[in-house]
Amino acid sequence: MTALRPLVTLIARVMALLGGLVLVALVILTCLSVIGRGLVTLGHSDVLTGAAPGLAGWLNGTGVGPIPGDFELVEAGVAFAIFAFLPICQLRSGHATVDIFTNLMPGGIARTLVVFWEIVLALTLVLIAWRLYEGFSDKLRNGQTTFLLQFPVWWAYGASLIAASAAALVGVWCAAARAAETVTGRPIMPPPGEADH
Repeated sequence: MTALRPLVTLIARVMALLGGLVLVALVILTCLSVIGRGLVTLGHSDVLTGAAPGLAGWLNGTGVGPIPGDFELVEAGVAFAIFAFLPICQLRSGHATVDIFTNLMPGGIARTLVVFWEIVLALTLVLIAWRLYEGFSDKLRNGQTTFLLQFPVWWAYGASLIAASAAALVGVWCAAARAAETVTGRPIMPPPGEADH
């Protein structure tokens, strides 16, 4: 179990880095699109056309404006990023928990509950990855494209499927590691709720 930890950690870190890069790109894209939209509004405003018609004409003639299909790219990118961050969150026990009652339970019961929920999450991640695969296969078969940019929808499904599969793999490992911890009494993962943030 511990022999796989470096590989699982590498997968989780790489996915988190990719998710972060995609989010940075989406922030830049959104900012540029908002600035472009604002410049179009300014170029057509009564204030600018009345006070500086030459500047308004020049601004409108530059072709500056919002990035076409920005929301399609944001939609696809955010879906990927969400799945890309799940592995590191799972590995570091970073999911939000409510421990009102479990903190009052004896150690053995609390550990058993942690294992139970790790298994439930692992099964959920496997189910999500499987359903994304089905959606990916369907979009690949039917050739559906986005409305504005006309890029194939399967691209977004495929990227999300890769990230969700990594999340499922890490989730299954985490569930197995928590179960092994309970059986052997040796720590393999950080304790739940005590991850480094």
